[in-house]
Amino acid sequence: MSLIRSAEQQQFASSLHDLLAAADAPGAVRRWAGGDHSPGLALWRKLAGVGVTALAVPPGSGGLGAGLADVVVACEELGHHAVPGPVAESAAAVPELITALADDRLSARWLPGLAAGDLIATVALPPWLPYATDADAAGLILLAEPGAVRLATAGTRHRSVDPARSLSQARGGEVLARGPAVAGAVARAREAGTVACAAQLLGAGRALLEASVLHARQRSQFGRPIGSFQAVKHQLADVAIGLEFARPLLGEAAVTLTPRDVSAAKVACTGAAQRAARAALQVHGAIGYTQEHDLHLWLTKVRALAGAWGSQAGHRARVMAAIADGGLAWN
Repeated sequence: MSLIRSAEQQQFASSLHDLLAAADAPGAVRRWAGGDHSPGLALWRKLAGVGVTALAVPPGSGGLGAGLADVVVACEELGHHAVPGPVAESAAAVPELITALADDRLSARWLPGLAAGDLIATVALPPWLPYATDADAAGLILLAEPGAVRLATAGTRHRSVDPARSLSQARGGEVLARGPAVAGAVARAREAGTVACAAQLLGAGRALLEASVLHARQRSQFGRPIGSFQAVKHQLADVAIGLEFARPLLGEAAVTLTPRDVSAAKVACTGAAQRAARAALQVHGAIGYTQEHDLHLWLTKVRALAGAWGSQAGHRARVMAAIADGGLAWN
């Protein structure tokens, strides 16, 4: 499989961009942060209408059966527009988990709803992902551990640095699957969710770079746009290079789904997005810190996703261990 986007994937990304740009995603994010999920859920229904929610679901369950590379294309664009909700969980990890469990009863119970966009799902995978994201907006909450997958309910809620994101303890209930074979399914869901999160970060980094470039063209000092100054040019060029260098690592991870490649992609995409966030704050100045400016929607999203689906230290350790062992087996 090529690591370069196909013409169809490029067209799909462009269509998603146009849809989300016309849908006032920032407005939906602000409403979501205030506890009103209705605009955000309407946005999810629009995404379902163009097939986003069906990408990771097999055709036999009403989905498109697309590869993870196509899911990454969608998640990057959702990150580009800061779409609220459990994106990595519902679009990638949960469909991957249910499919990998190979239980026809579970597939029939939930996969058609996920594909149609009628159901939003979230999952906790402790200790990798200790809390369930946006459980208050999800119709399905799962608690996935190496020995068992359980249906869960939302417990204690915790604040996130991103106001448009909630974190809840997952209280396990009905056992859906148990036994040694479950570990492989949980591991696959873990890697798929991590790749989707990395794609969101890459998209958010792109949005921050675009906002910085636009502001640098419009804001003037000493009679010149600040974008004409070398210090600003070099800083934004470094951001662009970081984002472009992260992209092939993300593409490789989507193809192989090995721990080494997944962790390398998460490290690279997180670092690139964080660099974009720092540059955006420096270029925008004090206005970038205000909640009234849309920039903070992406700044807080990057801070939240940077620590989600595994820490930077943990991912670096996985890459180092894989290199030292010379193997690509599941961890």
